Amino acid sequence: MRAARFHGPGDIRIDEVPDPQVGPGQVEVSVDWCGICGTDLHEFLEGPIFIPAKGSPHPITGAEVPVVMGHEFAGVVSAVGSGVTGVREGDRVAVEPYYVCGECSACASGRYNICRKLGFVGLAGNDGGFAERCVVDQRWVHPLGDLPTDVGALVEPLAVGYHAVRLSGIREGGTAAVFGSGPIGLVTAAVLKAAGAEVIVVEPAAARKAKARGAGVDVVLDPTETDVPDAIRDLTGGAGADVAFECAGIDPVLAAAIGSVRPGGTVVNVAIWGHVPRVAMNDLVLSEITVVGSLAYCGDHADTIALLRDGKVDAGQFITGRIGLESLVDGGFRELIDNKEENVKILVSPKDMTAGEGAA
Repeated sequence: MRAARFHGPGDIRIDEVPDPQVGPGQVEVSVDWCGICGTDLHEFLEGPIFIPAKGSPHPITGAEVPVVMGHEFAGVVSAVGSGVTGVREGDRVAVEPYYVCGECSACASGRYNICRKLGFVGLAGNDGGFAERCVVDQRWVHPLGDLPTDVGALVEPLAVGYHAVRLSGIREGGTAAVFGSGPIGLVTAAVLKAAGAEVIVVEPAAARKAKARGAGVDVVLDPTETDVPDAIRDLTGGAGADVAFECAGIDPVLAAAIGSVRPGGTVVNVAIWGHVPRVAMNDLVLSEITVVGSLAYCGDHADTIALLRDGKVDAGQFITGRIGLESLVDGGFRELIDNKEENVKILVSPKDMTAGEGAA
């Protein structure tokens, strides 16, 4: 079958690879759509990062470069292994793309998203969503019901936002400030609105400000035009936001997020940082601000799918392009790198789009 594999920085190839084999307790998914993630772009430009380098195989999968990419995907069950229950061929499903050890203290406490050997399908193994088919353990397969699989491909990034919002502890009617309206900032804002929060988005880029307004947020602030912490305090009667979400991974943005929450408030860091950030610790101490790290998702997919099924989040608005696997680099990766402000989520179909497939 065809699959897009990472061979090195700037080197992603559409290769012919062996068909996956379904083992006991496993499910084969015929992939309809897979989204391109910011993590994929970092790997393409600077990797291997999360992808295991040559000579350093992943401790769970044993895989190393080259690996199949793609972790935001959904499709139709095409085969099931022995012992699989609750899902059958023909079911539409989204995949929670994890490899976990099941043995470390994090896994034992149910927090498998911070497994000490954590890996992601599409980054750390020989299966991924930029392939015609993918095999995963049954525990990672989540039924979509009547939801289409293009929307299903957005469950993974939405679950990132859902997890961050859940960790924040925000209550209905609370005020949240989201710093950055790239893909993760936008889905976090959408989940916050579904949770009944008042949402302020902070973003300088015109195209992304427009997308934030289209997502239904209450206020959009441009940090190049206003002092954001002062503006947020003005909007909240002098108190500050209950929670701020850092979705950019930039030092001044983190400082603004800390400065924008009320005394005793919470800052949730959702971004993956490319450098060690500078933090003014006294700003945390003097206002007793809690900083929470949020990584991916853990037990959040079913609730995220329910938000979509109930119409509380309109995921279709985040789809800004659809391409075939053969266009992955130029029409997907390069488009997102060169025109990131114009795009949110480009979906990739590993199927032959000329045959009218991949539109389930």
